[in-house]
Amino acid sequence: MSTTINTLAHQCGFILFLVAAICFCLLMLLISWFLGSKADGRYTNTPFESGIASVGSARLRLSIKFYLIAMFFVIFDAESLYLYAWAVSIREVGWIGFIEATIFIVILLVSLFYLARIRALNWSPAYCKLHVCKTTTLPNILGAKYPH
Repeated sequence: MSTTINTLAHQCGFILFLVAAICFCLLMLLISWFLGSKADGRYTNTPFESGIASVGSARLRLSIKFYLIAMFFVIFDAESLYLYAWAVSIREVGWIGFIEATIFIVILLVSLFYLARIRALNWSPAYCKLHVCKTTTLPNILGAKYPH
């Protein structure tokens, strides 16, 4: 019987916390609605970027290379989180955990060397002029010479 009352007390406390948080958020929104300005100016609904009015479209065409670098960063950053969790629990996992982490690091290094080998991380304009643009044209894919 005691555990049921204890559980009910914890649940009531959590529900009270949720109600208080929602009421606090609504109170802040209500106060800002009353105290905020209601004047409609010329630039009221215009989006600003660093205090400057936007010019042109927001739909810029970016090179796929930027997305590749972002993906590589996310992938290797996520793996560093796994290594951090391993480092925190190193005493509990022992030698087996150490061997598993070593295998994990070796796989990461092999993938990084593979990316460097296929030059996925090298996207300078000089390299693009010499290599990438020549190998990605349709005549080269079909086996014809690259037209100069």
